[in-house]
Amino acid sequence: TQCLPQPIIATSICAPFHRRFTRLGYLQPLVKADRFVNRWRNYPRFVSALNGNFDVYHIVDHSYSHLVHHLPGRPTVVTCHDVDAFRCLIAPDEAPRSRLFKKVSQYVLTGFQKASRVVCDSRSTQDDVVSHGLVPLARLVVNPLGVHPACSPDVDPTVDAEGIRLLGHRSADVPEVLHVGSTITRKRLDTLIQLFAEVRQRYPRARLVRVGGPFTQNQMALVDRLGLTESVRVLPLLEGHVLAAVYRRASLVLLPSEREGFGLPVIEAMACGTPVIASDIPALRELGGDAATYCRVGDVQHWTETVLDLLRQRRDEPERWVGRRNACIQQASKFTWREHATRMVEIYQQALNS
Repeated sequence: TQCLPQPIIATSICAPFHRRFTRLGYLQPLVKADRFVNRWRNYPRFVSALNGNFDVYHIVDHSYSHLVHHLPGRPTVVTCHDVDAFRCLIAPDEAPRSRLFKKVSQYVLTGFQKASRVVCDSRSTQDDVVSHGLVPLARLVVNPLGVHPACSPDVDPTVDAEGIRLLGHRSADVPEVLHVGSTITRKRLDTLIQLFAEVRQRYPRARLVRVGGPFTQNQMALVDRLGLTESVRVLPLLEGHVLAAVYRRASLVLLPSEREGFGLPVIEAMACGTPVIASDIPALRELGGDAATYCRVGDVQHWTETVLDLLRQRRDEPERWVGRRNACIQQASKFTWREHATRMVEIYQQALNS
C-alpha cells in the first residue's frame, strides 16, 4: 500500500512461480521440488528486491511468514487462517515432525512474530494464537472473511446448467449431501464416509458429492469397503460461480472437521440457502451461529441421526425448512468482503501508526 492520506492504494503483488523440475515431467516429487525452491529461495529473493517501495506490506497467508525476514524495514501485516503451520511446535506429541521440519517451522514462526499486526480470520483463531503464546493480544485483530459474491439462493439458469453438466439432473426425492474442502486428516472425512453409509440405509439412492479433489488412498479404501463407490461423486476445485450452483442443489452441506480456523463453506452454503451441519467446535459455531446445526466431532451416530432428522424435515415440514433456509441466508449476510476491506484499511492505518 502506497502511503497517501486518502485513499489507501493497495497493490497486489504475486511472485512468479518458476518451473524447473516439472519441465522434466509433472510427477509429484518434481512438483514438490519446484514448490520448495520457489518458497524458500525465489520468493525471499523476490520480496527482498521490493526495496521499500511500499509503506505497509501484507502477507495474506501466515505459512509464508518467513518472508517477513526478507521484507524492507516497514510495517508488515500477516493474515493468520489457523495455527496448523505451527502445530509441530505447539503440540509436538500430536504432530510429530523431523528436526529439520521443526527448524523450518520455527523460522516461519519467528517471521510471524515480527509482524506489526496479525489479522485472524476468526476469534477462535485469535484465541488459539494467544493461548499458545505465539503473539501478544495487543498486536492481534479479528477480521472475518467474506462470502463470494456468486453465493446466492437466486436461481441462475446459465450457471445452474453447469451444475447439471457436472452432476446430472437433480431429483427432488434423492438427497444430495455435499462436502467442500481438502482431504487432510483434520477434515475427518472418515466420519463423513461412515455417516453417509448409514444414511444410505434409509435413503438407498442418496448421493455424496465432494468438492476439492480426490480422496486419499485410505479414504477411497473406506468408500470401497462400505460399498459406496457408485453413490459418491468427486469434483475438483471449482470456480466460485460453479461452486455456488453446486451448493444450491445440495440438500445439506456437512463439515465434520475436528479443527478449523474459519470454515468458509459454512457461510458459502448458507448464503446459497442450503442448511449446514457442522462439527461443534468454536470456529464453526462462530460462523454458523444459531442458523447451523452442530454435531459432536467424530460421533458417527450423532451425525447420522442429525442428517436423517433434517432430511425428514426437508421432506415433511416445508414451512419449517423454508424458515431454516431463511435463517441461513440471514446469518451469511453478516460476512461481506466490503466489510472485510473496510476493516483492513483501518488495520493498515494502525500498522502505519505503530
